[in-house]
Amino acid sequence: MSQDDTLVKVKKLREITGVGFKDCKIAIDENNGDIEKSIEYLRKKGIAKANKKMERVAADGLVSIAEDENKFSIIEINSETDFVAKNNEFINFVEEVSKLSLLSCGKMDKLLVSAMKNKKKVKDNLVSIIAKIGEKITLRRCEFFDSENYINFSYVHSPVKKNLGKIGVLLSLETSIKKEKLLDFGKYMAMHIAASSPLSIDKGGLDNIVLQKEKEIITEELKNSGKDINIIDKIATGKLNKFISDNTLLNQEWIMEPKKKVKDIIKEISGNDKIVIKNFIRFKVGEGV
Repeated sequence: MSQDDTLVKVKKLREITGVGFKDCKIAIDENNGDIEKSIEYLRKKGIAKANKKMERVAADGLVSIAEDENKFSIIEINSETDFVAKNNEFINFVEEVSKLSLLSCGKMDKLLVSAMKNKKKVKDNLVSIIAKIGEKITLRRCEFFDSENYINFSYVHSPVKKNLGKIGVLLSLETSIKKEKLLDFGKYMAMHIAASSPLSIDKGGLDNIVLQKEKEIITEELKNSGKDINIIDKIATGKLNKFISDNTLLNQEWIMEPKKKVKDIIKEISGNDKIVIKNFIRFKVGEGV
């Protein structure tokens, strides 16, 4: 390897790891110019404790759902740009990690040390793909629904491939009705959650701190608008109730029939049987980053 080639690789290694020139030069020499092995070398030496690229913001990427009968997992893996999110190598990485997330029951610590097809751990392949693609990539979050007590459904909005897109939903129901008879209902309810982004199933699931903060904001807005001080509290209470209705799943207007609420639709579908929404997970790429 020529001196120019060595310098180019040292520079690239420094950009990826943030490690000094001397240590990067040694790593490149020791590993015959192999960038991935050089990163691993520096990590083992305790020199590359953090990836320099990890200082950047990754708010794009993909959500992926994996399923096995009634078991489901959902994971969000972020990149910095949509360009990388459309990269086949990134997509393949997301798909494989998603399947391992299902086997790991959505436990991130277990997932990170799971072996991929190349026999390397997920966390090590993550470093390698960062080095190869040149962007910050993070395994942001994952969740899992088991099959013991409830029936589960999933939905991915505008998928780029099966179970792979920008918004994903898992839904869990407790019911006396067979799943086969609820396939359409489960699909449409998951679609509703994807579109309407509820914060919780009902009021009891809302954080009291969130409600208190919302009421403070509403009250200040009313004061600044010049409303009579004697009726501000009454108006604020009404607006807060509207906030609760808009953000709790059972009280939202049903997207398929806006004149009805979700709880009304559940009552119609269930009839003399029972349907109870026990849990839902909604991941939207980059939300909250």
